[in-house]
Amino acid sequence: MPAQQAPAGDTPATGDDKALVSLWERLARPAPAPRTTLTPQRIAEAAVAIADAEGLDAVTMRRLAGALGVAPMAAYRYVSGKDELIELMVDFVYGLLPLDEPADGWRDAMRSLAVHLRAMNLAHPWTVRTATPFSLSPNQLAVPERAFAVLAEHGLDADTTMAVFRTVTGYVHGSVAAEVALENLRREHGWTDGDQTRAGLAPRMTWLMGTGRYPSYQRYLGEATRKDDPDWQFGTGLDCVLDGIAAHFGI
Repeated sequence: MPAQQAPAGDTPATGDDKALVSLWERLARPAPAPRTTLTPQRIAEAAVAIADAEGLDAVTMRRLAGALGVAPMAAYRYVSGKDELIELMVDFVYGLLPLDEPADGWRDAMRSLAVHLRAMNLAHPWTVRTATPFSLSPNQLAVPERAFAVLAEHGLDADTTMAVFRTVTGYVHGSVAAEVALENLRREHGWTDGDQTRAGLAPRMTWLMGTGRYPSYQRYLGEATRKDDPDWQFGTGLDCVLDGIAAHFGI
C-alpha cells in the first residue's frame, strides 16, 4: 500500500517556512472553507488532555490524530510538527487565566496574577518545562500586558516595570518548579504524602544531620509545622516579594 500523502494545504511546513512566518501569523490569516471540523482549539484541547494525563512525552502527532479521530496528517493543516503543537498547547492553557478580574491596586493585581499562574502550572505541570518568557504567543503576551498596564499607573519606567514583572513571575516559576519536582519524586517512589516522603529520605537526612554541619537546618526540621502546607509557603514568599517591591519603590 502506498504511503498516505497529505492533502493539498496540509503538507507540513518546511524549516524555511517556519522561520519566515510564525504559527500565530499563519493562524490569523483568513482560512479557506474547512474540509473538516478540526480547529486549532480542538487540537490544543486534545493535546493538553493527553499531556495532563500522561505527560508531554506522550503527545505525538499520531497519538493526537487518534484522539481526534482524524487522519494522521490532518493536524498539519495548522501546525508544522510537535514544536508548534506545544506552542498551541501553551497558548491554550494561558488563555484560561482570568486576567480580567478586577483588582484593588497593583499589589492585588500582581498577587492575583501570581496565584493564578501557580494554579495553571500545577494543573498542567508540563508547562514548567515548555513555557518560558521568550515563547511568545497571543495569550502568553496578554499576561505582561495586564501587569504592565497596572504598574504603569504608579509611574514606573519601562525597564523598572519589566524588572518588577520578572521578579514576581520568576518567584512563581521557581516555586512551582520545586513543587512539581517534589511531586515527580513522590510519584517515582510511590510516596503519597509528606510523612512517607520524609521516611523515604530519612536515611540520607539522618546521616547528613549527624555530621553536625547543619544545625540551623536541623532546627528547622525539628520546629517547622508547615512542611506540608505548600499554599502557605507560596503565599508567604509571595508577600515577601511584594513587600520588597513596595518598600523599594515606595508604591
